[in-house]
Amino acid sequence: MSITNLPYDPRMRERVQELRHKMTPMEKKLWYSFLRTYPVKMYKQRPIRTFVADFYCPLARLVIELDGSQHYTEQGMQYDMERSAVFEQYGVQVLRFRNQDVSAHFEMVCEQIHEAVVKRLEELERGKEG
Repeated sequence: MSITNLPYDPRMRERVQELRHKMTPMEKKLWYSFLRTYPVKMYKQRPIRTFVADFYCPLARLVIELDGSQHYTEQGMQYDMERSAVFEQYGVQVLRFRNQDVSAHFEMVCEQIHEAVVKRLEELERGKEG
């Protein structure tokens, strides 16, 4: 499996397209104000197996998730743990932010994403050398 290709269920295609067209306000803010023009390629609503990651950076193998209130219920937290475990089994790191953080601390969120990308790229490069 290449660094950019992760397994996905083709039945997810329609759901992915729907999510891309119906991004939440915080997803739109992060995408249009930062990720879309970030110097390392990012994708929005990227399928991984039967799940859809909010944002994915294939070069850094990094998923960025934005969590609304539904993520803080018992069922939501369980589902997120399952999703993260699936992503991580493919060597993908998951970075989570609350919607409130994107709204109130946008610059901090962008800085943390940038730092995570730089760190992951360094780690993956070291892994190639060793």
